[in-house]
Amino acid sequence: MLTRDGVRLDADIYRPDAEETFPVLLMRQPYGRAIASTIVYAYPTWYAAHGYIVVIQDVRGRGTSEGSFKLFAHEIEDGEDTVQWAAALAGSTGQVGMYGFSYQGMTQLYAAAAKPSALKAICPAMIGYDLYTDWAYEGGAFCLQANLSWAIQISAETARLKGDVAAYQMLATAAKQPPLSDSVPANPAILQDLDPDSFYHEWLQHSEPDDYWEKLSPKSYLHAVDLPMLHIGGWFDTFLRGTIHLYKEMAARSTYRQQLIVGPWAHLPWGRKVGAIDFGAAAASPCDRLQIRWFDQWLKGLNTGLLTEPSIALFEMGSNQWRTFDTWYSAHPTPFFLASTGLASMSDQEGTLAPLPSHSFTPSADVLVHDPWRPVPASGGHASAPSGPYDRSSLDCRTDILTYTSEPLTEDLHLAGEVSALVYCAADLPSFDLCAVLSDVRPNGTVYNVTQGYIHVLSQPTAPLQISLQPTCVCIPKGNAIRLSLSAACFPAYPVNAGTGTPPGKTRLIDQQIITVTVASGGDRPSQILLPVVKLE
Repeated sequence: MLTRDGVRLDADIYRPDAEETFPVLLMRQPYGRAIASTIVYAYPTWYAAHGYIVVIQDVRGRGTSEGSFKLFAHEIEDGEDTVQWAAALAGSTGQVGMYGFSYQGMTQLYAAAAKPSALKAICPAMIGYDLYTDWAYEGGAFCLQANLSWAIQISAETARLKGDVAAYQMLATAAKQPPLSDSVPANPAILQDLDPDSFYHEWLQHSEPDDYWEKLSPKSYLHAVDLPMLHIGGWFDTFLRGTIHLYKEMAARSTYRQQLIVGPWAHLPWGRKVGAIDFGAAAASPCDRLQIRWFDQWLKGLNTGLLTEPSIALFEMGSNQWRTFDTWYSAHPTPFFLASTGLASMSDQEGTLAPLPSHSFTPSADVLVHDPWRPVPASGGHASAPSGPYDRSSLDCRTDILTYTSEPLTEDLHLAGEVSALVYCAADLPSFDLCAVLSDVRPNGTVYNVTQGYIHVLSQPTAPLQISLQPTCVCIPKGNAIRLSLSAACFPAYPVNAGTGTPPGKTRLIDQQIITVTVASGGDRPSQILLPVVKLE
């Protein structure tokens, strides 16, 4: 097809083996259309066999499509043109739906922003609604490993399309072991030299939520858009914040059904085994069949029964079953308060968590020393690779991690929704970071991360820091305990904070300083973790 400015975009079209007319399912992606997101979805012929014309398109400047690729810059206009073109294909009913995850989820939102009349329903999966808070940065901290790995992948594909063998070879090699030891670790020379036009440089330069992000984010363009949306997320996906952000905003104002499903998945793949845990057969992705039901409802006008079912399905880890809800859980959170002997950095027996009033505990302070020579490493979670739950018992033995552990639970603890930590703390340098990890502590001593969050602090806090952890849905069984672990680094998921307040794109390796962070608990400084406890019948 040709866009409004005359650029040719290429697509593969899969058709049912029948003569009647069918709705169109459209996916727009930048990775080479032959992939068709089959790392998480069924092959397009499967969708075609269910009575749909399926279109998989290379976006501008990717695959064999013409034009120049610039991250998200052309997706509104190109998306609108493509939807209208797809609606007019031979054999089409004129009804178009879109599906896809990650970049393919973003192209749905940008196309929807133009409100093309043929677009009737979408299935955005694992997206960044606000690109600053939901994708590029978390708690003000640059998402280093995810952003750098993706930037190198995009740059390598650009080199391949240009036929630059040397550049491709160097970038492909770097992709397997991202360069993190340059003089400015967050700004490696290989990207500066081989792809000076990469979006990565702009993302580093704009370390605050400014107009750049406003102009780039789907959030800025969807305020007048109303469509049926099936939102798909994963508990260990780095973009879960965006999925929940979009769902909550649309559910609050949409006149159409907004449906949410969140599995125990990382960004990819979506299977029963995530990280070190097998969540059972129920954790295998139901999304292909669910999307057929979704599009049958909205593009074919069939009564699939979806509209009479609860609109939210969350996989409860631990019990390894799906839970359904009518609304996103927002009840008053239950606090578990930190208490300590002052030795929470030295032993996992010295810091405790308890659902008791903070004045029950003697005021105390724990000190952790962050050494940039040996920063606390990332282990699983949502922001590092590999993602997912892993045994972090050996990690929690480090003396630069504070641990606070509850008594063994006397009954199953069910959590579903938002998690946050309120931490009273101070540091001896102007800037520092805090990573908070909530874990399931098992009787055999293994410790599996459930959810985590991160915050980048630019000046000494005058109030408790609020760290937003990823939302979760989990059952911690009777006899297990819960643990909050606090550290001042999670590298390379996020850059090492030098302590100076300098943005990561300008922070030199030689400038990294030792930082002492003091965490208070008990008395009038009630550090705590706030948990979305639910009572299930």
